[in-house]
Amino acid sequence: MSKTTKPTPASDSVTASGRKKIVSTAKGTLTMMAMAILLVTSIFSLRGLPSEAKYGVQSIFFFVFAAVVFLVPFSLVCAELASTYTRSGGLYRWVAEAFGPKWGWTAMYLEWQTIIFWFPTVLMFGAASLAYIAWPESFDEQLASNKWYTLVVAMLLYWAATFNAFRGQKSANKLSTYGGLVGTIIPGALLIILGILYVACGKHIYLADLPFFPDFSHFNTLVLAASIFLFFAGMESQAVHINDMSNPARQFPKSVFIACIIIVALYALGTLVIGLVIPTDNINLLQSLLVAYKALWSSFGLGWLGNVIALFVMFGVAGQISALVTGPSTGLMAVAQSGYLPRSMQKVNANGVNKPILFIEGAFVSLLSLVLIVLPTVESAYQIMSQMATIIYLIMVVMIYLAFLRLRHTAPNRKRGFRVPGGNAGKIIVSTVGIAGALLAIGLSFIPPSQIATGSPAVYVTIIAVGVAVFVALPLIVYKLRKPSWRNPDAHFYPFDWQIERRKPWEVSKWGYGYEPSDDEVEAAETDAISNHARHSHM
Repeated sequence: MSKTTKPTPASDSVTASGRKKIVSTAKGTLTMMAMAILLVTSIFSLRGLPSEAKYGVQSIFFFVFAAVVFLVPFSLVCAELASTYTRSGGLYRWVAEAFGPKWGWTAMYLEWQTIIFWFPTVLMFGAASLAYIAWPESFDEQLASNKWYTLVVAMLLYWAATFNAFRGQKSANKLSTYGGLVGTIIPGALLIILGILYVACGKHIYLADLPFFPDFSHFNTLVLAASIFLFFAGMESQAVHINDMSNPARQFPKSVFIACIIIVALYALGTLVIGLVIPTDNINLLQSLLVAYKALWSSFGLGWLGNVIALFVMFGVAGQISALVTGPSTGLMAVAQSGYLPRSMQKVNANGVNKPILFIEGAFVSLLSLVLIVLPTVESAYQIMSQMATIIYLIMVVMIYLAFLRLRHTAPNRKRGFRVPGGNAGKIIVSTVGIAGALLAIGLSFIPPSQIATGSPAVYVTIIAVGVAVFVALPLIVYKLRKPSWRNPDAHFYPFDWQIERRKPWEVSKWGYGYEPSDDEVEAAETDAISNHARHSHM
């Protein structure tokens, strides 16, 4: 029997890039170095290395550039918002405090939708990893390049994980934890160590002799670099941990700086190692990580260990899939209880799993995976899904930047545990750099990359444009169609500041510094919120 879900905090358990969110610790127990390590482990992933390996040494420039215009400014902005609005809700609360529930719901939905677009890419990578567990090598490459093999394996992996998730989250959590260790940390360390040994032993190097700075006159050569922004995704979920630091104003900027150096170094080294053993023209977005392991081990007479690493990577993919199946819907469901989805979609089974949402996720993932049939190669399908995920994610990122700017204006006296350094000038510089970087990456993502055969440019651009337009419009349509009956009467979401103060989101707060509303004010705001939802919803 199904039952209506109990109210849960509106926070995501998985980041937009698919990494698992780390549970918060107690106040004051998170040190500067611990925060830096947390950021590194939640952001770094092996899967995207081949796409940047096509740039050779230029990949270092792109990683540094993305860190400067995206990772650092977005980390600072999210940290300020998380330390200011500590109640449940995450990015939904941040955006809704600035622009109202409609846009808060849209931002939360876009984060969920990013992972839906990201899902087919990790499934395709999982299918390639499974192929490379086999022997001989010629069979691996042919199988991993077969569209029908990839589609069938991707669907089997996804739906097996979905039906397993119906049994509850406990086993999925354990698998994702071990998967992160076995499928990312160990292979990542081995990749860099083997690369160093490869160079030290004087082996043949294929790394292209390219200048450090790319040719900015040809935009189609820069498209793959736009996906780096998605590699660095997840700060909107991890920033909440700033509240666990004893002195965030001093510690957090240093943590971000340390984490950026480590993340850029790991990505750059991993990317360069792939370029060492594979000619640039032969690099494949899905297979080259696995080919690199085989080439490295084979150079030392241990080629069979490449198949073992493929097994490790596949285990890591299984862990990601298990976390992704139920994780993305957690925050969405908590917000939906406030009246954004029908009550029939808010039901959970005896194990506390929301089956209706999982079936809807499955329908989206299955539909998106069919792009394999339309595009000429598995690699091109992988690329187009990555670009769509990047665009949708960055639209959400721009919304967060705009929310940050408005809240600095409308809530000037709100107590902030951390503020973006530099006062008003720092606010403007960080936001301008961040928004400009996001818009640049969005624009590049619509251009077919020169390094990959994507078929007709018109078809490529049309798929991206229509896909993004449809999925960005969906939350607005759902919001427009919402009904009073959708609200869960047992769900209690702490009101927004503007609701408690009885003002509009765009009006400036008159509260003094550090003002805390009384219980009576909060209760009255909750009652008004329920009444307003019923009045503005369609019957």
